[in-house]
Amino acid sequence: MNSEKVIQLESEFLSGMEVNFEKAKGQLLHGSRWWMGRQDEADRLRSLMARHKKFDRRLLSQTPKNRRVVLHGYTRPWYWFGKKRVGVAIASVLSPIEWHVLEGQPDQSGPPISSTELLDHVRSLHIDPHVPHIIGICSPTGYTPDALEARPEMSNVTLVLVEPAEAGGWRVVGDTSNVDSRLIELFDPEDVSGKVDRVADYVEANGARLLTGGLSAQSVAEHLDVPVKIAEQGFEKVARKDPELHAGRQDGELLIYRGAASEKQESYSMSMVDKIRQLFSRDGDEAQKINELSKRRASLSQRRDRMYDDIGQLEKREADLMEQGKKNKSQVARRRIAAQVAQLRKDIIRHNATTNMLNTQINILSTDIHNLTLIQQGEVASLPSTEDLTENAVKAEEMLETLQADADMVGSLDTGISDMLTSDEELAILKEFEEPEAPAKAATDTAAPVREEAKPVAADDAPGAEPPEKEKPREPEAS
Repeated sequence: MNSEKVIQLESEFLSGMEVNFEKAKGQLLHGSRWWMGRQDEADRLRSLMARHKKFDRRLLSQTPKNRRVVLHGYTRPWYWFGKKRVGVAIASVLSPIEWHVLEGQPDQSGPPISSTELLDHVRSLHIDPHVPHIIGICSPTGYTPDALEARPEMSNVTLVLVEPAEAGGWRVVGDTSNVDSRLIELFDPEDVSGKVDRVADYVEANGARLLTGGLSAQSVAEHLDVPVKIAEQGFEKVARKDPELHAGRQDGELLIYRGAASEKQESYSMSMVDKIRQLFSRDGDEAQKINELSKRRASLSQRRDRMYDDIGQLEKREADLMEQGKKNKSQVARRRIAAQVAQLRKDIIRHNATTNMLNTQINILSTDIHNLTLIQQGEVASLPSTEDLTENAVKAEEMLETLQADADMVGSLDTGISDMLTSDEELAILKEFEEPEAPAKAATDTAAPVREEAKPVAADDAPGAEPPEKEKPREPEAS
């Protein structure tokens, strides 16, 4: 996460809060007249940068400014014509501004908010101790463990903490366990449609798990930190878009799984006995059989996944006990720990045996589903019979022979036409088009003769003169 992501989260939170505040007027928030203000800490940021001699406009634009939205609720008393403030709702963003100015970089988001920073910020927002305050503070970088347990010692203050969740969306918690659940929903900037879309995206991203099993609404709701009803709505939304995905209940739990593509007009008036009878009959609708078996496989896979989680917990407990046994030097304590480890290992073996049985059952169902899918696909394809294939092959062969004969005839006609159109005289002229290239090249070679200096011509070299006789060798003179 970088500073741009922090600013984006800040904008998303405040925009959602403005919508929620408008819906809560007169219901969750007391008052008959309202005034909404928008504030930030831009002046504090500028003075901090000037104090440390950092005059960088880029740093100023990329640093979060801790913006907030403040909603004041007023009523008109009967005994005078003014107005009385009866409630304040504040949605504020808290980021470590000092860290961004002194140590931060544009590609960094900053450390989580501590309890000291949180309580100081709450005190700065507390306007009137006689008026109830509902304060929701969002930290885009999260909170430290001590900040999540901090309690403001101020009267008429209800504090709600908001931070981004790892699986998407927001994590909203109250400062105490008895905070009204409606306040938790008030400071959740993500609306219902956004949660449903997030569930649908999660199901589509985990489509590979639907091939051999399924997903339950309870497990998805726990993973995405959304209500189970929202997860069920997301399942139904995905199932409406993909005809092969089906959402059905098994043992009171809504499951989504991949089955046979079936039409929407299904008969729901069939009783459970008739469904089971049709399921195990030799003839019937293969699509319904595939869907029923896929639902059972999804239920078994969910049970197997839960047992895998239990085995993981047992293995973790075993590792902790082994570590305790190594550190403890008392023989009595070691015997007690050894007995616990032995019992845990037996439980792990039993759970592994159960998961192996579940894997075998899932494999049997997957094999039956595969065979039924092949049967259904063969029926849907409506392949031609052997007689039709033979008859069509003969017709195709005859058509190819006729086409080849026509092609040969057309080729002979083309040859005769070309002989008629191109005469010998035309061919000779076409050759003349290429011949001038050689004489032209020769002319260019003789166009620029090499100039040589004039030399005197000897009498012997004159034209018409006879060639000179060869000179005889001289005899050596006498000494």
